[in-house]
Amino acid sequence: MVEVNFTDQALSDIENIAKFIARDSEKYAGIQVTRFFERIATLETNQLSGKIVPELNDKTIRELLLGNYRIIYRIVTSTRIDILTIHSRFMLLSNSPAFKK
Repeated sequence: MVEVNFTDQALSDIENIAKFIARDSEKYAGIQVTRFFERIATLETNQLSGKIVPELNDKTIRELLLGNYRIIYRIVTSTRIDILTIHSRFMLLSNSPAFKK
């Protein structure tokens, strides 16, 4: 089984998304957060289930899609992955703090 680690950026992204949704519905904010964690949990048994992020073309940086969001992660070792960011599919990835230089 693979260890899944969350970067500070990824946790901040989830919190910000939840706050945004909660302005309209606390219920749906909670549902979305649960969906994120359920989708990410699939990586524990299949770290290659995500596709390679096209903008980066790096085999170790992959993404899972969930609704309007991209869950971007890095394969660190065969037993560890890091969740880098949760990013809107409608925004350029280069706008994410996780990929700023």
